[in-house]
Amino acid sequence: MTIEEAQQQVDNWIKTIGVRYFNELTNMTILTEEVGELARIMARTYGEQSFKESDKDYKLADEMADVLWVLICLANQTGVNLTEAFEENLRKKTERDLNRHQHLAENGERIANSE
Repeated sequence: MTIEEAQQQVDNWIKTIGVRYFNELTNMTILTEEVGELARIMARTYGEQSFKESDKDYKLADEMADVLWVLICLANQTGVNLTEAFEENLRKKTERDLNRHQHLAENGERIANSE
């Protein structure tokens, strides 16, 4: 599925099953909530926190999909073509960071600049 197809599928779902979009501010708040749920799973899976009994039903992929869903809703509501936005963002990062990370060792520590 392309990003464009995902945007269209979300829009179709909202208009047929979800009835309507929540307003942009509500969706921004929901996005923040979903990112928090993703952060909880990351902290417990890859960080130093332990799972609580109430955390055990959360699934990493599902939380990432929730974040993507709400982000797509916001893009649809605000007229953002995420394919174009992502392509432009990738171009920007490539130009800006072409040599930026070349001086990092495999373990993430900065090594001496050879220039």
